[in-house]
Amino acid sequence: MPILVAVTILWAFSFSLIGVYLAGQVDAWFSVLMRVALATLIFLPFLKPRQIEAKVALQLIVCGAFQLGIMYGFYYQSFLYLSVPEVLLFTVMTPIYITLLNDLLDHRLNIGFIISALLAVVGAITIRYQGVDDGYLKGLLIVQGANLCFAAGQVGYKRIIAKERPDLPQRTVFGWFFIGALAVVIPCYLILGNPDKLPTTPLQWSILTYLGLVASGLGYFAWNKGATMVSVGTLAVANNLLIPAGILVNVLFWNRDADILRLSIGGAIILLALMVNDKFNQRIQQAKAT
Repeated sequence: MPILVAVTILWAFSFSLIGVYLAGQVDAWFSVLMRVALATLIFLPFLKPRQIEAKVALQLIVCGAFQLGIMYGFYYQSFLYLSVPEVLLFTVMTPIYITLLNDLLDHRLNIGFIISALLAVVGAITIRYQGVDDGYLKGLLIVQGANLCFAAGQVGYKRIIAKERPDLPQRTVFGWFFIGALAVVIPCYLILGNPDKLPTTPLQWSILTYLGLVASGLGYFAWNKGATMVSVGTLAVANNLLIPAGILVNVLFWNRDADILRLSIGGAIILLALMVNDKFNQRIQQAKAT
């Protein structure tokens, strides 16, 4: 969990950097391409193709294609319709997707995981709720596409590492993850990208470089590694910690309007969800022991 919290703090800045400096100014697909390409360069030197079976490499490529490639496509488009806090708010369904996808793969339904995820959703919605107009609805649907892809990638990566090769250092296989994302992003930029909307200022280039090397490269590696070290319920709740963190950063550094009282209450509910999840995990472990 400490790894997931650390990455949450790191990613809290990404939403505002994209929403304030890139959205609507720099072509979304170029932004995605640069982020994924830079992240791929970090892990290519560590890649050892002979260490894993082709089947496992292909599975990791598919995870990367969903969690980064397709997800980023939805994610960057959402900023054209929503403000930074709104994008954050509409990610509240990610924990539900994580829990349900994992249970679906296990052919079961774990009530404890669902309760903790629902509590996290309640906490996130408490932070900032407004009536939904046409723009909100369109933005909501786009963000849900991103949420589904992000959830599928996390669940898939966690299960692949646990089942196939838990013995391998993850840095030696994570390059496949970014290769999968790159396989999606390159053709999407060539088909859908706008070469007339490239970065025009040193600040925009600097932000894209930071997002590629740090937020995407190191961030996704640390997040997915952390995902393999916690339960699915904890992973689901951790996804919603990003909402209060992202809104808080947005308020403190970019002076965006937010209800501090709602932020505090919502954050407290999300922390309660973590506590509830821990209780259920303890019961599950005790049941297994007996």
